[in-house]
Amino acid sequence: MVTASGLSKVFTDRKRGAVVALDEVSFEARPGEVFGILGVNGAGKTTLLRVLGTILAPSAGDATVAGYNIRTQPQEVRQHIGYLTGSTALYGRLTAREILTYFGSLYGLSGKMLRRRVDELVETLQMSEFIDGRCDRLSTGQRQRVSIARSIIHNPPVMFMDEPTAGLDVVTSRTIMQFIEDSRRRGHTVLFSTHIMSEAERLCDRIAVIHRGRIVAIGTLEELRARTGERALELVFLSLIGEKEGEE
Repeated sequence: MVTASGLSKVFTDRKRGAVVALDEVSFEARPGEVFGILGVNGAGKTTLLRVLGTILAPSAGDATVAGYNIRTQPQEVRQHIGYLTGSTALYGRLTAREILTYFGSLYGLSGKMLRRRVDELVETLQMSEFIDGRCDRLSTGQRQRVSIARSIIHNPPVMFMDEPTAGLDVVTSRTIMQFIEDSRRRGHTVLFSTHIMSEAERLCDRIAVIHRGRIVAIGTLEELRARTGERALELVFLSLIGEKEGEE
């Protein structure tokens, strides 16, 4: 469902000159798979998802998402993905239901089909208590659930989730992780970016460790454990990026 081949992204900074954010990234994410992208802040996780989501143009390389090329078919790519980031915005004066209805209509849903889809997401993401409340009066966790529903109202086959549980309480985080697990059972492909080891360990079928813009390892948790000789994912991760506990 998602293939990347030699993706690179270089930014120009006045002080630092050329800054390489992605450096020849290649991987494949399969249908019905939660593909983890694990890295420290600034490793390139968000840049990678933005390139795959056609928000940023790659400096080199290519990729396809749901069978569509990110360079030549960006509109088709956007129609077949759900994209959630920490900065996904909501209109504060609209209710959660109005948000979902509005974005559903943008994707061509209407009438009974749209109402049925909204009702399905209300149940799945446990939003019944606040679905008719204005978004500017919702808690952080409630807004995040609305943001997820907004992002996948059109039932896309591919979902990009960029640290979707950041800053959320345990109950809301659990609801979101259950949603991701359910999406996998339905055959969706989920690219899941995180730096929270416990979430990666619970959710990801395979994990790509990215460091300084490069993928340094890809594999199942057991494959990465075998490669490093470590058991705890945190120690596996530190070993793969060349760090040792307690060292700079």
